[in-house]
Amino acid sequence: MKYIKLLTSGNINCMQYTISYQNPLTHFVDIEVSCNAAGKHLLNFLIPAWRPGRYELSNYAENISSFNAVDENGDHLPFKKTSRNCWQVATRGIQAVNVKYQFYANQINAGGSMLDDQQLYLNFINCLMYLEHQIMEPCLVSLKINPAYKIACGLPNRNSRQLIARDYYHLVDSPMIASDKLKHWKFQQHGVSYNLWFMGSHRLYKPRVIKAFKSFIRAQTETMGGFPEPNYHFLFQVPATKIYHGVEHTNSTVISLGPGSELHKTRYHDFLGISSHELFHVWNIKKIRPKGLLPYNFKAENYFEEGFVAEGLTTYYGDLFLVKSGVIDLKQYFKELNKLFKRHFENDGRHYSSLVESSRDLWVNGYSGGDQRRKVSIYGKGAIVGLMLDLSLRRISQNQYSLDDVMRHLWKQFGNTDQGYSVNNIEMLCTQLSGENFKTFFHNFIYGVTPLESELNSLLDHVGCYLVETPSKQSLKKLFGIWGSSEDEGLVIKQIDATSPAWRLVAIGDVITKINGKHVTKNLNKLLGKSSTLRLQVNRKGRKLRISVPRGKAGFFLQYKVAKQQRITEEQRSNFRAWLNHKF
Repeated sequence: MKYIKLLTSGNINCMQYTISYQNPLTHFVDIEVSCNAAGKHLLNFLIPAWRPGRYELSNYAENISSFNAVDENGDHLPFKKTSRNCWQVATRGIQAVNVKYQFYANQINAGGSMLDDQQLYLNFINCLMYLEHQIMEPCLVSLKINPAYKIACGLPNRNSRQLIARDYYHLVDSPMIASDKLKHWKFQQHGVSYNLWFMGSHRLYKPRVIKAFKSFIRAQTETMGGFPEPNYHFLFQVPATKIYHGVEHTNSTVISLGPGSELHKTRYHDFLGISSHELFHVWNIKKIRPKGLLPYNFKAENYFEEGFVAEGLTTYYGDLFLVKSGVIDLKQYFKELNKLFKRHFENDGRHYSSLVESSRDLWVNGYSGGDQRRKVSIYGKGAIVGLMLDLSLRRISQNQYSLDDVMRHLWKQFGNTDQGYSVNNIEMLCTQLSGENFKTFFHNFIYGVTPLESELNSLLDHVGCYLVETPSKQSLKKLFGIWGSSEDEGLVIKQIDATSPAWRLVAIGDVITKINGKHVTKNLNKLLGKSSTLRLQVNRKGRKLRISVPRGKAGFFLQYKVAKQQRITEEQRSNFRAWLNHKF
């Protein structure tokens, strides 16, 4: 690779980073940046304002301290902060600049960084500064760390202590874990090297895991027509506490999943599901990318409307590849579909906000609280719409085409060409493949807020299935339209059905401390009994209130589940097999 030759030959235009630390228990990482300053009077050293895979502004700069700059002779250079994430250094026409600072690394999720007595884990986008005019220059990272540490990273390396990137984009798309406690499993498949790195204790059975990974990787590779990278790294952070988080990269992923003691049991499907999901991102978002994300602008928001493609379709495919490859059975697959249905149909935002609006507004509050009506999940609803697109294409074309063909066309037209796609490109592809206009479908379900239930049920009929409408098992939700979560102070109201009497009587955030004179317990159904009216004691921001809530006339928070029809035709049976690669 040309950039490796440039670096090894002493190219002075590259960005050079040196990473070290003194006391790992303080979490402070020492970072040194060396670069060419020739011809520049001022240099702006920037830290990114966000990271790909998380489309909200972050404040990585809050973890940076002790910044200073010197010239090639070691003389200090004046600098000033010009924004929260920019340090401007006056270079005075010198040849080279050396910047030093400390980064506080104490976040163990899949997008964070951690230094402690067991590991150095870095997402370089959190902590390595860049110069805009040199963002396309090669980068060299030298690691002055424990010599016993193994290094898990997707970057090429020299003598295991120097990592090499073709440019800054490549560098910050390649997270690293260094530790003497790393466990490494690897296998080859169709000429590609796959690596599973584990940081933390677990009881996974290696042969079982490797067999499953080979199966879903084969399914993805065959669907997309080959794997686009020569090697791939799964970097697993496995803490003893509960967490579920993954971040995609070009030839790697970081997955933080715990507790480790449950990975081989209750969290085994989560382990497989998130791994399949993140792997599919190798094509979908890392290569096949919306126009609004080409190229990444690390200084500000990068607005795009295609979140339902980037995350929703990837969510749909994550479990679809598992069932089609035989890694999970139909029962487990339907269980996962039903989880998606539950999350979507219990989300009030589905009546108010479209997928396109919610994608754009990820940058506003897509990952946080606030007014829940102003957004839907691009993951959940996006996955359901992906299912609907898949079944629509299959039904119209009599299984000649499917969503697989859309993804292959996107890969050929955009992924291999570094061009960005739009929602309109997806609509046009669906229309061209099927021979029928998809304008109404996109208007209703992607640009609009038309309810999914009727169309989804009709499409499921194509494969011999249907939506089962069932009432909630929780009486408070079903009979009174109140959905809360048990916390130390009582039952905190999280959502209220707008068609229920409770809508005008209680508020989101109210804490129910007593129901019918009795303290709230986890067994709410027993507490409610057959009451036609609830006598609630409520704490509303410090005010203690007594509120009577009558039962509604209809069931609230209805749930929807997919089920097989009792009697089906041979055509439906064949369609089902074509969809999931399983007998009906």
